[in-house]
Formats: sequence, structure tokens, C-alpha cells
Amino acid sequence: MAEVVTQRTAPAEFIEAAGKTYLTDLQKAIGGYKQADLSTTMGQQFVAGQDPLSLQAQQLATQGIGGYQPYLQAAQAATGPTGYQAYMSPYQQDVINTTLTEYDVQAQKGLPALAAQAINAGAFGGGREGVQRAEYQSASDRNRAALQAQLLQQGFGQAQQLSQQDFMNQLNLGQQSQSFLGQDVGALSALGGQNQAQAQAQLTAQQQLLQAQQQQPLTAAQQYGSGIASLISGYPGSTMTQTSPSPTTAQTAIGLGSTLAGLYRAYPGN
Repeated sequence: MAEVVTQRTAPAEFIEAAGKTYLTDLQKAIGGYKQADLSTTMGQQFVAGQDPLSLQAQQLATQGIGGYQPYLQAAQAATGPTGYQAYMSPYQQDVINTTLTEYDVQAQKGLPALAAQAINAGAFGGGREGVQRAEYQSASDRNRAALQAQLLQQGFGQAQQLSQQDFMNQLNLGQQSQSFLGQDVGALSALGGQNQAQAQAQLTAQQQLLQAQQQQPLTAAQQYGSGIASLISGYPGSTMTQTSPSPTTAQTAIGLGSTLAGLYRAYPGN
């Protein structure tokens, strides 16, 4: 009988050896990646926390809510029904008393002139002189009351102006206080945001490094496999022929006998 000839195409020996090494490395890398603890490369530890400056800005803004209330209350008190009293000069009454005293002195100086007129008219001590004195005194009293009212009105007007001025001052102080507070909060928030962004960038870089280190064996194995694949395309495989020897005479006889025995047993009646 003819010999049995077997043919197969095999890559170059060095490529075949490299392929076996690649499979070993790939299996090892995949196994390590499956068993890797992902919590070491992912999680809250890679999220930057709130920066202290941002926290300070938040606390400052919370504390400053309603900070204008004291100024508003002071402004309202300055313009209340009796608010002007706090702005009255403490020396006003002294000024009024002194002015009225001086007025009375000047008014008394006019009495001798009336007496002289009565003497010249021959009516001294008479009813005509009495009427003139009464008219003079009434006019003096009216002028004195008008002067006193004028002094009081001046004091009241000045007090009202001061209260209005204080009202506006308090409102301005309240607005400026809130404005300065807003500027401080804004500045602290901006600086805190910058610090937090920098911290987040550092944590992200650290996370990327850990992930790259974790994937490095698998990545290297994959790159190694890509290199082998390119070598296979560049080096065509070789055809190997394997020839098996023909069966011996004894093997042929045994095989033929077994075949005949099978046929005999399969024949009906045997």
C-alpha cells in the first residue's frame, strides 16, 4: 500500500515560539486584571473636597444674611415721630432762655420812653398812659412769643435735618456693608475654586497613573501580540510534509482477517 503523506503550513520557528510566549503573557495579564482591586483606582478618594477658602466664603455669606437690619432699624428710629428729639441740641434751651432774657431787657428799655411821652403830653399817670403801656406790653409779649417760637422752630428744623442725614447715612452704611461682604465672598469663592481645581487636577493625574500601572501588563501583552501579527504577515509560513510508513504484511493480514470475520458474523444463519 502507498505511504500516508500529511502536510501542514507552520509559521517560522521564531514566530511560533514568540506566539507561545505571547499566549502565556496574555493569560497572566488578563488574570491579573480580573483580580485587580478597582477601588484603588476609582472612588471618592479622587474627588477634591471643598477648599477651606470656599467654606469660609460660604460661612461668611451665611452670617452676612440680614446684616443690613441694624442699619435699617437705626434709620427707621431716626425718622420716627420722636426721632428728631435725639438730634436736638442740648444747649438749645439755654440759648432760648438767654435770648428771651435779653429781649426782656430791651423791652423794658422802651418803658421810659412811654413815660416821657406821657409827661410831655400832660397825661402821665392817666388812662391814656395806661392804654399805651398795655398796648406796648401786649406787642412785646407777642414779639417775645414769636421769637421763642422762631428759636424752637429753628432747633426743630436743624434736628430734622440731622435725623434725615443720619437716616441716609445708615442706609448707605448698610448698602456698603452688604457690598463689601459680597466682594469678600466673591474673592474667597474665586480663590477657593482655583485651589479646588488645582487639587482636582492633581488627584486626576494620580488616578490616571494608577490606572495606567494597573493596565500596563495587559497593554504590553496586547502590543506584543500586535507585533507578532505583523511578523506573521511579513514572514510566510513553511509547508511541512510528514510521511507515515505503509502497513506491514502481518498488519495487512490481521486487518483482512478481521474484515472477513465481520462479514461472516453479519451473514444470516451464522
